[in-house]
Amino acid sequence: MREINLLKSVKKTKRNINLRKIKKNQTVIKIARKFGKEYFDGPRTYGYGGYRYDGRWKSVVKDFIKFYKLRKGDKVLDIGCAKGFFVNDLVDKGIDAYGIDISSYAIKNCHPKIKNRLKVGHATKIPFADKSFKLVTSINTLHNLTKIELKKAIAEILRVKKLYSFIQVDSYKNINDKRLFLNWVLTAKTHMYPDDWKKFFLKNKYDGDFYWTFL
Repeated sequence: MREINLLKSVKKTKRNINLRKIKKNQTVIKIARKFGKEYFDGPRTYGYGGYRYDGRWKSVVKDFIKFYKLRKGDKVLDIGCAKGFFVNDLVDKGIDAYGIDISSYAIKNCHPKIKNRLKVGHATKIPFADKSFKLVTSINTLHNLTKIELKKAIAEILRVKKLYSFIQVDSYKNINDKRLFLNWVLTAKTHMYPDDWKKFFLKNKYDGDFYWTFL
């Protein structure tokens, strides 16, 4: 396992944590966890506040290609692909990329160029054969699962990957960061300090790469 920040080129977005804390309640959480229109393209209260293509993944794709020595035609799967912006930018570089997401809304409203490369699917039951992909990624997705689901998802990632995998999940560095996170988070069902994540990965035989999303 390697701890590597492959999203370092993405600028952090400003978050109004106090406003989210005021508006956050069980109804808001329930709506957000449907991962529908409200989550992606509704008010910021429920999630992204408008999830649109802005080219931010282009630099990330370059870092992934360089780090994993990806070549044109290599197969990559993105779990939790949302509208497929990461997949699109991989395809633009000649990578044979695909994506799955539990949100039928996101898939229906995906980047039009890669519509035939995305499908509705769950991380606990990936709809591809064993060792189908040179690289399997899951960025800011798996923390939305319960620990039981997470174990199944890790097993599925290990099953479908041929060589590499990369997981990025929510975490925090100290108790103050954790308090901020809890005031902000809507969808994450599993979150831990980095060392606890590492123990969890080891316990479930995850042998790929990883990093954290901090507020």
